[in-house]
Amino acid sequence: VIPPPVIHIESYSEDSVSFSLKMTTNIKVSGYVVNIYWTFDSHRQEKRTLVIEGEKSVQKVANLTAHTPYEISAWAKTELGDSPLSFVHVVTSGTRPASPSLKAKAINQTAVECSWSGPRNVVYGIFYATSFLELYRSPHNSTTSAHNMTVLVQRDEQYLFLV
Repeated sequence: VIPPPVIHIESYSEDSVSFSLKMTTNIKVSGYVVNIYWTFDSHRQEKRTLVIEGEKSVQKVANLTAHTPYEISAWAKTELGDSPLSFVHVVTSGTRPASPSLKAKAINQTAVECSWSGPRNVVYGIFYATSFLELYRSPHNSTTSAHNMTVLVQRDEQYLFLV
């Protein structure tokens, strides 16, 4: 039986988490697959996937958000097959940034100008869909470090926007 890998949180800060991966077995490990999950505005679960080569590993994941819960899951790729998943949870330190205030204005039938307030030198995600279900499951999205973006949409549809 292949055991799950051990994920150990080495350190965390406002915008990063460092963790180590190891196996408690003599089975040869060729690498790991790691997923980092978090929830955006309680509507959208986000995920980042890392594919890591090698037996032992210490990884640092940066560009995270302060005071946000993250779930890290991992499995090992071994000579006998894939291991079961293991999970850890961590909350980054600091104070979570205030939600930006979004304004969306139709420019014409197929373009919407989105603008918002918020801190400079950060990356914003703009998510939009025609229903709450689509906004949760598979919204259209773009990222920018600006405070506005023109979004192209389908004519004769109503859209929901999040930033």
